[in-house]
Amino acid sequence: MAEPADADLIAVAADALNPHAVGDRVFADVAACLVTEGGARYVGVCIDTGSGTGFCAEASAIAAMVTAGEHRIARVVAVWRDAGGRLHVLPPCGRCREFIRQVDPGNLDTVVVLGPDRTATLAELLPAHAWPEPLPER
Repeated sequence: MAEPADADLIAVAADALNPHAVGDRVFADVAACLVTEGGARYVGVCIDTGSGTGFCAEASAIAAMVTAGEHRIARVVAVWRDAGGRLHVLPPCGRCREFIRQVDPGNLDTVVVLGPDRTATLAELLPAHAWPEPLPER
């Protein structure tokens, strides 16, 4: 179940939305806010490029966190506004789920905010995360 503080995280992420169109690409139309185990907050936005060199808002926030010397994420949320101005909470894409896991193994316990009253741990969203055992010799 979501904590009351999740509404605040959603609002912080929403405040970082600052869409900017470049041709058919839009930068900063998705924003993320994460809170570390130590209580620090980091915000990031997505960069959508045609060459595939862009990155998601979660990756941007994680880069800021790692730059500051932290690695463990307690909670994370990402948001997007549609053309009608309605705010949506977005789950992390598969690449971001794996990225969060690889930054620190303890991040499998990260709480992912999926809406105002809905959360899941990263382990729940990334259930087959363990490296497989080798096959038996023949």
